[in-house]
Amino acid sequence: MMASKFIIFNTNNDEYGLPIEKVTSIEKMEGLNTIPEMPGYMKGVVKVRGELIPVLDTKQIFYRKDSVNGADLKLIVIQTDQLHVALIVEEAKEILEIQEEDLKSINMGVLKPSSYFTAVASLENRLITIVDPNELINNLDEIEVVKEGMSSYL
Repeated sequence: MMASKFIIFNTNNDEYGLPIEKVTSIEKMEGLNTIPEMPGYMKGVVKVRGELIPVLDTKQIFYRKDSVNGADLKLIVIQTDQLHVALIVEEAKEILEIQEEDLKSINMGVLKPSSYFTAVASLENRLITIVDPNELINNLDEIEVVKEGMSSYL
């Protein structure tokens, strides 16, 4: 029986999981600097341990709604194959070990924009959608604009 660990977070009252090995840190939402002319899902950059990291709004990416600024928002800093990014989430809840047999694949057919949702953890009284960070970044419109914008700040 194989098990994997995930960081569980909330966005728009739904639960999502990120593979723990892709998570660098969880930070308070502070010190955000906006960058003009970036895509709507990119809210700016933050400095984490001396590195400038783009901040992406999961609520904007998943639901096309902006997260409401508040003291409760958290940043989950992840490392993808392309770059470090910080994801705005409403709550970073827990580290959860999920058994392989509890992960059900999602067959979205030809819905390429949601290919970053790789599975749903079907647990006793909750469903947690698993997010592949690399697919998430690869599927964002205008991600090249974000990378170029970041290079001018380095």
